Amino acid sequence: MRGKDITKSTFFQLFQPIFHEKIFQLINNAGVDKYVKKLTALKLFYLLAYAQLEQLKGLRDISNSLNNDLQSICIALDSISHSQISRRLNALPVSIFKAIFQDLTRQIGEKVGFQKIRNSLGRIYLIDASVISLCLSRYRWAEFRKEKGGIKLHLRLNLFGQGVLPDCATITTAKHSDKTEMDNLIVEEKDAINIFDRGYVDYKKFDHYCEKGIGFVTRLKSNAVVYVQKELPLSPESEISRDYIAILGWGSSRMKHPVRLIETTDTERNQITIVTNVFEKNAEEIGQLYRYRWQIEIFFKWLKQHLHVKHLYGLSQQAVENQLYIALATYCLLKMIQIRTGCEGPLLTVKRFVCACIYEPYEVFRKKLSKQKKRTSKGRRRLNYEAIYELTVRQVMDGETNFLNEVSYDPIIL
Repeated sequence: MRGKDITKSTFFQLFQPIFHEKIFQLINNAGVDKYVKKLTALKLFYLLAYAQLEQLKGLRDISNSLNNDLQSICIALDSISHSQISRRLNALPVSIFKAIFQDLTRQIGEKVGFQKIRNSLGRIYLIDASVISLCLSRYRWAEFRKEKGGIKLHLRLNLFGQGVLPDCATITTAKHSDKTEMDNLIVEEKDAINIFDRGYVDYKKFDHYCEKGIGFVTRLKSNAVVYVQKELPLSPESEISRDYIAILGWGSSRMKHPVRLIETTDTERNQITIVTNVFEKNAEEIGQLYRYRWQIEIFFKWLKQHLHVKHLYGLSQQAVENQLYIALATYCLLKMIQIRTGCEGPLLTVKRFVCACIYEPYEVFRKKLSKQKKRTSKGRRRLNYEAIYELTVRQVMDGETNFLNEVSYDPIIL
């Protein structure tokens, strides 16, 4: 960072989407920085986002990171104690960081183009929840089991050609069932297809979706009551074993509208039944749609492993939720810089280069990211032992055995 011009640094370019009039206005209207002299809401965001990228273990490590002069210059903060960071993280309303996350998803949509954020099979949204385990003795408010605590991140991902993008998120204690947040996550648009797991199965809601033309694809529970109405034809080459129309449920829970059931196998060759109200696509396409659901599991794993959300910096519910929304916003920032640089590699590669070049000029970061690896070696040679043996036998049969007595002879080299 020559001349300490932070506007040319990778750090500045990474967080540039935060420098937005809408976000400044939101913070001003909330009045959260009214009497704050040092650690403003955005400075706390920078500190926590940096800590998650670098996977710093605690608030003291975050505080000590400001001993790096370049870090201090970038954040415009000379020093701050770990207790001040803790108090600020606990005091700031969750709505601030949630709004930053939502604004970043909107910016990505504008940058990529909302029409491009769609799969060849349509506008696809993946819905699921993931539990983050907590120590019950330290997080009493997050009681989950008798001796276990936890929070649950309910998430909707937008699936498109360049990967996945978090589109909407809510956070509850782990006691809440997945279905309680279903209405907040379902996209109620006729050209959208919502894909979720069997934890969200609700026949009354399925009837509502059928009435409103809201597309969904999910997995049917094994104990479901099914009344078959019509068998649908399948091609002989299809991997689908059965495709039919049926009514689900019995008694008061019986559905009013028919749905489509497709029997197939998962990646481990286990038999599963997919239920959907999408009739215009063939059975193979529906099977492919449900397989996309695995992308949200990969996203949760990525978030926990590479943005340090399994280790929490605060003990209150407000602090935990703030950290999770900052993690989601940080993911969006990495996604934006990946799109801007045109990097076609995995997002983890972008994160590693960002961490390595965080104080370097942005152009240096771009060059290093786009630089192709040059192989200096052809790698370990694979020997064809059968060919060596056949050649040796042929030489012996022809009487060419003198070389066998030479000290320099090595059949492996031959």
